[in-house]
Amino acid sequence: MDRPKILATHRLFEGPRAKLAEHFDVEYWSDSHRPTRTEVLRRVADKDGLICLLTEKIDDELLAAAPRLRTVANVAVGFDNIDLDACTRRNVAASNTPGVLDETTADFAWTLLMAVARRLIEGDALARSGEWKGWNLDQLCGADIWGKTLGILGFGRIGRAVARRASGFGMRIIYNDAIRAPVEVESELTVEYQERDAVLREADFLSLHVPLLPATRGLIGPRELALMKPTAFLINTSRGPVVQEAALVAALERRQIAGAALDVYEREPQIGHGLLRPNVVLAPHLASASLETRTRMAMMAVENTIAFFEGRQPPNILNPNVWKK
Repeated sequence: MDRPKILATHRLFEGPRAKLAEHFDVEYWSDSHRPTRTEVLRRVADKDGLICLLTEKIDDELLAAAPRLRTVANVAVGFDNIDLDACTRRNVAASNTPGVLDETTADFAWTLLMAVARRLIEGDALARSGEWKGWNLDQLCGADIWGKTLGILGFGRIGRAVARRASGFGMRIIYNDAIRAPVEVESELTVEYQERDAVLREADFLSLHVPLLPATRGLIGPRELALMKPTAFLINTSRGPVVQEAALVAALERRQIAGAALDVYEREPQIGHGLLRPNVVLAPHLASASLETRTRMAMMAVENTIAFFEGRQPPNILNPNVWKK
């Protein structure tokens, strides 16, 4: 009996590759650059399953080009690249990789927060330049973190992990989410629920952890940035389009806020020229990029795919109605 044919748009890692090889005939995209849309459409045409990254858009066009496709496994917790309605109409099971990257992403949010507060990137550039003349009292003075107010927009697993780390810095932690956390969670993490505008006004550091939905697209724009303190910093490890990039650039130019630290961008991988400024820390979508976590993400996508073809509901299925048909 022929084995299902799978297209993986990344080479994944050794463990997940070995697991896939036990069950499927797999074609990998192995070049260092991402495949073009045309290339993905061509290669997926005769495949039964697809393992992909956020960079691949799964929509009606792709599904029509792949009449045999039965499952799509996203190696990411976010799935704004997947048209779930289109998948459901065509009886294609879609899955993601939630939970596994929470702690790693929270670590990186703190990496960005500390780097922008203490002007680490500027200091690194000076140290490497050969122009450093030695210590000076007012050289590259940044902002303290200890005892400040951390504002969190989006208080799911990652937002809560960020809050947990803040307790070690003696911070006041305020948050807003569409659904307020249970009282016991607020008590455990010593956090305060506030209306969104209050979080914006009071935060010294504002960390974004919302999913990309119609309601959160452009969530941070001119009005929101104008509410923030001129000494505040914006940190975004959620999704790029949550922040209106032109508004952020304008706020930085007018010194409405002190700086920003970004891992994601509105038109990723394009980074607006206006963000190339000393008080902005820029990272190329690295929040989940530890070897351990990215390997676990890939393995989770593999396990979702194996479960489907073994007749089991994928553990992280996004459109379970497909399974019930």
